[in-house]
Parts: sequence; C-alpha cells; structure tokens
Amino acid sequence: MNAFTIGMDALFADDNIAMDAIYTAGGGTPVLVRVVARRADSITGFGEAKLWSETQRFDLRVSEVATPRPGDRLEIGGEAFLIQGEPVRDAERLIWTIDVHPA
Repeated sequence: MNAFTIGMDALFADDNIAMDAIYTAGGGTPVLVRVVARRADSITGFGEAKLWSETQRFDLRVSEVATPRPGDRLEIGGEAFLIQGEPVRDAERLIWTIDVHPA
C-alpha cells in the first residue's frame, strides 16, 4: 500500500470529511460505502454567455465501488440521488467522482 492510498483511506475514515452512504447498482444489492461531498458551483460557457449552476458530486473509493454506472442510486441521510453521466477516476485510479441529481 502506498502513501497516497493510506492518505485517501484516512480522509474517507474522517467523519469531518466523509459520510456513510448506501450505494445500489441498477438492480443490485445495497452496499454501505463512504463518500466525500463535492457540491461546488459550476460555470459553463454558452456562446458569449456564462451560465452558473449548482452541482452535486461525490467521491467514492474504487475499492468500494468498482464500476459505478449512470442510473445507479446513492442514498445519504435519507436523500436519494441517481448518477448521471459517466463517472471519472482520478489519476491514481483510486477515487471515482460521480455527478448526481435527486432521485
């Protein structure tokens, strides 16, 4: 195990940074996972205009969710979300970033 993996595991274990969630792949069995919320604003260019929107993204560990897919469900504190778009892995291939919308 390398230093980056150890650091990521420590971040996901920290209750000030990460939280418990229930991940359910399409038609699969619910699995308890840890997630880090990334609810940043997004600015998208459209011609000369710039459009601002709120986003809801979460980071998941690849070790807990091997292949998240659009339409899979994530439930956090009673709120349900569906993955939209293709999940993206980080450079070290340890973390998925998923974009979600309310279910």
